Amino acid sequence: MLIINSFEEYRSHLGKELGVSQWHRIDQGQITHFADATLDHQWIHVDPERAQNEGPFETTIAHGYLTLSLIPYLWKQIAEVRNIKMEINYGIEHFKFGQAVTSGSEVQLKAKLLSIADLRGITKVNIEAILMIKGSEKPAYKGEVVFLYHFA
Repeated sequence: MLIINSFEEYRSHLGKELGVSQWHRIDQGQITHFADATLDHQWIHVDPERAQNEGPFETTIAHGYLTLSLIPYLWKQIAEVRNIKMEINYGIEHFKFGQAVTSGSEVQLKAKLLSIADLRGITKVNIEAILMIKGSEKPAYKGEVVFLYHFA
């Protein structure tokens, strides 16, 4: 795991891969809980029998937004940013979904520091986020997440 203690340490990683998370299995239980939380109960997500018989993937698939919502969890496995008063998930940019994540698949986040700026004492970073699916060359998605840090 990468440890970052200051703006200067963060900046030293500009343009570099920061690391990869552990693999995380997305099972039907997690998909169903996400459907309940977001009120998105499309059959392709929550009806395994129908998905097997009528769906293009022969099983259910995770919601795209479920896979996006894993970024903070997976990011914490890649980097620990210390000496901060506050961290804010500021935005997501240029995201494209490459392929569906089927129920039972394992995913892993790859992160690279694309840019860093000091905004009057607040550190803004753009991190390239690529969600890989175990056994597949094509990622589930690729885009940028933007974090703000207020170092102590």
